[in-house]
Amino acid sequence: MPKLYEYLGLIVFFYANEHEPVHVHCRKENRESRAELILINGKLVEIRLTGVRGKLPLTLAETRDFRTLVEHFSAEIVQRWIDFFVLHKTVTAESISRRLK
Repeated sequence: MPKLYEYLGLIVFFYANEHEPVHVHCRKENRESRAELILINGKLVEIRLTGVRGKLPLTLAETRDFRTLVEHFSAEIVQRWIDFFVLHKTVTAESISRRLK
């Protein structure tokens, strides 16, 4: 379970056995949601936030923070996906201590 970001108590990560489309999971306590990054011709056109089967979803405030992080780091998330799942490189977690706008 490669961890990508820690942000305001949220943990953003991939599961090691993931599939397309490019997406990340976000967990806080016992809640978890997922963000799919929809790309067309290499350009991000949509971020789809969904729940995870069998898990409680993030709260509304946590979901807003998760979306903000994914919007802010979308290009980096896609690159980390390629690095990990295509190139089989190790990815390192980043801790973000300031609120993103």
